[in-house]
Amino acid sequence: MKTAFIVPTKDRPDDIRRMLKGLEGQSHPPDQVVIVDAGEKALVDIANEFPGLNIKYKRWKNEPTAAGQRNAGAELVDTGIELVCFFDDDQVLHPDAMEKMLAFWADAEAEVGAAAFYDTDNLKARVGARKGAAGLAQGLGLYSSEPGRVAKSGWHSLPGVLDEVTWVDWLTSGALVIRRKLLNEYSFDEHFKGYSYLEDLDFTYSISRKYKMAVVPSAKYDHYKSPAGRVNEFEFGKAESRNRLYFVKKHKLSVSAFALVMFGRWLMTLFGGFVPGKQGRFARAWGNIVGLFA
Repeated sequence: MKTAFIVPTKDRPDDIRRMLKGLEGQSHPPDQVVIVDAGEKALVDIANEFPGLNIKYKRWKNEPTAAGQRNAGAELVDTGIELVCFFDDDQVLHPDAMEKMLAFWADAEAEVGAAAFYDTDNLKARVGARKGAAGLAQGLGLYSSEPGRVAKSGWHSLPGVLDEVTWVDWLTSGALVIRRKLLNEYSFDEHFKGYSYLEDLDFTYSISRKYKMAVVPSAKYDHYKSPAGRVNEFEFGKAESRNRLYFVKKHKLSVSAFALVMFGRWLMTLFGGFVPGKQGRFARAWGNIVGLFA
């Protein structure tokens, strides 16, 4: 199956070069790479360093936003492409990741709409029974301990440690592989501005209402978490509450359940500010309040 990678980027030359080297080194490289660059300095010279990759480069002159840049990239995908991968610029696929992902799709039924590569950071996590307030939240259906689930509160669980293909309610858009034809039905909601926090939850949860989705743990990548382009604690706090509430209302989940979990999370953030070196949590907690009324 022919594949295209869409990579939104902004002022991360070292990251995108490393990412492209990872694609170049695949045992089964993609058939096309679309770079949508919102940075101050054009990265076309870096794209030209990889003549073996079929790279289409687009300068993005509107307000930088991951959602908008991904949508723009989707419009540039070549005819004949069957699978589209949305991939972040600060990540690197393991050399056999594409081969493993394509093996999954070779056996996938028509009802499978999307899949995700597996972030090796998940190997450090544990998803399972929780105690105290978190356990109570699970008991009330406000949060799920199962990997990749979305609760009625709008809160989602991470994949955690997986050793087999796992069917989920949502996928990260930073390593998402989707059937190209689904892009005629779905696009990224550009309500999610700038940092676009939770645009992946919104996009893929919409897909999961009609199609099956999976995490493929044999198809791995490493996430290097670039510091470039990150927002401050206050702005993140605003996006955290505003975007989550928007998601809950859009998908007709429970606003009251959201409020309960949001309040609990807010208290955790607030008291976290008293930990030495974590004073930024106070700004995040204030941002949470502002975001609810923004």
